[in-house]
Amino acid sequence: MTNDPQVCQGVCIGAVNGRASSMSRNMTSSITRRRVLGSAGSLAGAAIGLAVDTAGAQEGGALAGQGAAAIRVRLLATSDLHMFVQDWDYFNAKPDPTVGLLKVASLIRAARAEAANTLLFDNGDFIQGNPLADYVAEQPSPTPSAPHPLIRIMGELGYDAIGLGNHEFNYGLEFLEASLAGAGFPVVCANVARSGGAEFLPPTAVIARRVKDENGAEVELRIGVIGFVPPQIMVWDKARLDGRIEAGDIVLAAKRHMPALRARCDLVVALCHSGIRPGPWVEGAENAAAQLAAVPGIDALITGHSHRVFPGEHYANLEGIDAQSGLINGVPAVMPGFWGSHLGVIDLVMTRASDGRWSVSSSKVATRAIASRKAGKTEALAPPDAAVASAIAPAHRGALAWVEQPAGAVDAPVHSYLVWAGYDPATALVTTAQAWYVRGLLASNSEAALPLLSASAPYRAGYTPDGYVDIAAGKTSLREVAGLYLYSSNTVVAVKVTGAQVLEWLEFSARMFNTIDPSATTPQPLLDTRVPSYNFDTIAGITYSIDVTKPPRYGAPGKFNADARRIGDLRFEGVPVDPAREFLVVTNNYRADGGGGFPGLGNAKIVLRAPDSNRDVVLRYFRAHPTVTVPRSFPWRFAASGKPVAVTFDTGKPAARHLGDVPGVTAMGEGETGYLRVGLTLR
Repeated sequence: MTNDPQVCQGVCIGAVNGRASSMSRNMTSSITRRRVLGSAGSLAGAAIGLAVDTAGAQEGGALAGQGAAAIRVRLLATSDLHMFVQDWDYFNAKPDPTVGLLKVASLIRAARAEAANTLLFDNGDFIQGNPLADYVAEQPSPTPSAPHPLIRIMGELGYDAIGLGNHEFNYGLEFLEASLAGAGFPVVCANVARSGGAEFLPPTAVIARRVKDENGAEVELRIGVIGFVPPQIMVWDKARLDGRIEAGDIVLAAKRHMPALRARCDLVVALCHSGIRPGPWVEGAENAAAQLAAVPGIDALITGHSHRVFPGEHYANLEGIDAQSGLINGVPAVMPGFWGSHLGVIDLVMTRASDGRWSVSSSKVATRAIASRKAGKTEALAPPDAAVASAIAPAHRGALAWVEQPAGAVDAPVHSYLVWAGYDPATALVTTAQAWYVRGLLASNSEAALPLLSASAPYRAGYTPDGYVDIAAGKTSLREVAGLYLYSSNTVVAVKVTGAQVLEWLEFSARMFNTIDPSATTPQPLLDTRVPSYNFDTIAGITYSIDVTKPPRYGAPGKFNADARRIGDLRFEGVPVDPAREFLVVTNNYRADGGGGFPGLGNAKIVLRAPDSNRDVVLRYFRAHPTVTVPRSFPWRFAASGKPVAVTFDTGKPAARHLGDVPGVTAMGEGETGYLRVGLTLR
């Protein structure tokens, strides 16, 4: 990979080995999800020629046409594709019109036809994220002659450069490097290096291109690209990366590399796989896009990681953020959704000063959605691209067959529609399987005598209207069982903790709920939707209550209420838990190594690092039990409120047939678009 001179020298030549791509742009003519869908941008284009930056370039770029008129440049961006190339829901075995690069590809072609000078980037998290990704990772490693299917498609679509996301590391460095070896375009990452300091990937790239100015004259423009990932990859994938690579702070890396890159370029684009969180710079921050935008020399910023859309209302009224114009600390920026929901578009006007330097004089930022939801119905805004569909078809067919393998049976329905009412057989199956697996591994371990608990979270609990577990009683497929545990790269870990640490673990999870006013006479929303469901860990083997009428002990990052307690009646085998008593808790490597920021876990003693993934453990459990008994009891319940209090939450519409599973849950009609709103009375 790093022996490719096109990548090592940080230069984009634009075609692989001189070949023009069958799906590449015209080179001669001017031509949530709950809140995510429904916004289409209004703003891509043909390159006119390419030049190779081989001489190091003089400061400001060696440009022709000193009297050039303004130049319009369009930047197109995708982010967080997570292998959603096809418009298909692999867990529910049906088309999904709200996802897919094959739809975004149509938007790319349309955007290019509107503008003379365009560049196309991806901002990372492309290689992992759904059963298609897992299927590809199960096959022989990609090679340059048989590349990873998405890398090949990106080349054929004419991506100019891409950055990495944190999930690129989930299948290990060998798979990542083998996949990137097939890229005929730069892949950049400035804040990751090999242990010892050697380069992992080029930190920057320079694309030297001849473009047309407003008078139709050709001008050579040098576009610099720099990439960043959250440094937390060293926590989230510790077992795969420790001792092999190192990840540093995003802003510090930018300050280190930007002066040299800026000196060689007329325009600098930052590919920042990091979310937008205003405030002062803090070293090592996960979401540092706003602080990165303040680093001098960056002209445009592509963000991601948070699975949101920017510009957009979610970022309104934040310091330094213009959520309408798409500016972060004055820098034009875009976050183009996730799973191929949107194409990001940044239109720049560049003018030249008397000293010969180009600068951005104005910008316009937008996103274009592939679909919208109106009156509960999905409306397609982009057709599928036939060439992309054809390119992914072999892998798609293989994945469809792979996920339909038989995987056992269940004696009752399993669903996640009523998780927030305390009914969660899906998570209970995961915790049961984890404990079953670890008991066998701990037989000869010195810690085996400690009580064994098992922690997991509801991973499919409403991220989209169809994003729920729904398994009928009877025979099950690999697709259905795999849907119980989304993250195929997580591996089983057991940690030793005290009762006091277990209590804090649960208190952190309990921030999932809003603070409910017991004196209110109208229904109140139960959930704090800013907290993702994968951070609502429940721990099997103990029982406890959650009092949502009390404020959370843990609030927004950095906010802690020492006097607040929501967790009550914490018991093991019916006896109140002694804060000093020690337990073993089965979890995953992400959580055990500090992922999610749970108090105390990053420093907890790890007793076992198993070689198997949590998902594989669930599959093994199903195969070892011809018919799995679905749990009917669960660790937590709501604490008594003293008087009836009405709360609501949104869930999938098929929940209507399961409302009888929890007494007191009633349907209340339409919730947010595509959801059913249900009511629950706390007593």
